[in-house]
Parts: sequence; C-alpha cells; structure tokens
Amino acid sequence: MLKTALQIHKWVGLVVAIQVLFWVIGGLVMTVLPISWVRGENHTPSSVTARPMAVNEVKSLAELALGPGELRGAELRATPRGAVWLVKTKSALRVFDAASGHPLPRLTPDEATAAAKSAYVGRGEPGRAQFLQSPPQEAASTTPLYAVTFDDAVGTTLYLDPDTGEAVKRRSNLWRFYDLFWRLHIMDWPSGENFNHPLIIAAAALTLFVTVTGVILLWLRLARDLRNLDNRRRRAKA
Repeated sequence: MLKTALQIHKWVGLVVAIQVLFWVIGGLVMTVLPISWVRGENHTPSSVTARPMAVNEVKSLAELALGPGELRGAELRATPRGAVWLVKTKSALRVFDAASGHPLPRLTPDEATAAAKSAYVGRGEPGRAQFLQSPPQEAASTTPLYAVTFDDAVGTTLYLDPDTGEAVKRRSNLWRFYDLFWRLHIMDWPSGENFNHPLIIAAAALTLFVTVTGVILLWLRLARDLRNLDNRRRRAKA
C-alpha cells in the first residue's frame, strides 16, 4: 500500500515539478530584471515640452467641422503634433488641430519616424515607420498603429498613434523575454493577462496536495524504517 502510494506520488510530483520550475525561473527573471528596463523607461525622455498656447489661440468646439448632434465627447491634449482636440463622435474618434480647427491627416511614415525619435532616448537609430492595420498582440491595440524599431541593444519598438504621434506602447526584446516567463509563470500562455483562471488554481492546489502528502508519506516511511531497524536490533540480541 505504502509502496503504491509512493509511486503515484512520485509521478504526480514529477508533473507538478515542471510547473514549479517555471514558477521559480519566472520569479527569478522578474526579480532580476529591473521593471523600468522592461517597460522601456530608460529610453523614455524625462519630459516632453509642448509649445505653449494662449487660450484665445485654441479653437472652440463650435468652430470645428462637426455635423449637428455628432459630438459625444472631447479632450484638449498636448501631443507631438501640438495641441489637438480629440473628438468622440457617433462613429469614430477624430483629431483636430486646436490652433486651426482643421482635421489632422494621418501621419506620414517620415513624420511617424520623427515622432518616434523625439520619444526615444538612447544610442539607437530608428528604422522606417511601418503602418500596421492589424498590430501584433504585444501592442495591445485593436486600432491601426505605426511601429518604429530602433537598432539598440534590446531592439526597442515604439508603437505610435497614427493621428497624434503619441507613443502608446514601448516594447523590446527584453520585454518579450520577460513576457515569455510571465506567461509561463501565470500559466496563461495565449494572452498573459489572467492569473485567476482555473488551471493555475488547480496547479497550485495540486502542488499543495503533493507537498502535504509528501511530508505524510515521508513520515510513514521513516516510521516504517525505524520499526524495521528496531526489529533487526532485537533479533540480533536474541
């Protein structure tokens, strides 16, 4: 009975040990790598100076080329393209130059490259901007973006809003390495976002079960071995 229990425990423990190894390695990676490097903050300018505008220079919402009843919300924001109105309409988010009131066209690849360069600090030089109709998962966006990759040591990639020129995501090979072990750590391989799913809960519960039963089985085996040793000593004295 004890022998069978030990065999079952050994094989279940082997399966659990693989995930425990991922947890340990993932924890090591996450503690060794500075999170600011992973996020690309070491390649982010400390501040971006926007051209100051007087209140009377800003066009009011009433002066924008909007249809009746189209406006759903608006935000005045300083961007690499200057001050803009971000206007939410019934059908889309539109961008207007706050000084002229005219709709802003999408950035050209050269303008996107220049915007990326102004949002980056480091020795890397930018490649040509690529317009992505369907950005990759790492960009965490369902809308089109520009991608500009720098030739630095970690292959920094900036994902830019094609209308405002703002860097919405910063990614690098270091981030991708970290993300791989993060996904292994939380056992959410497709998205890397959910650490409360049934699989990781079951794995944690199984790990606890294997640990507790391992201690119990070890105690039973030691008790059996001690009894056998005591019996052999008694027979030797007889």
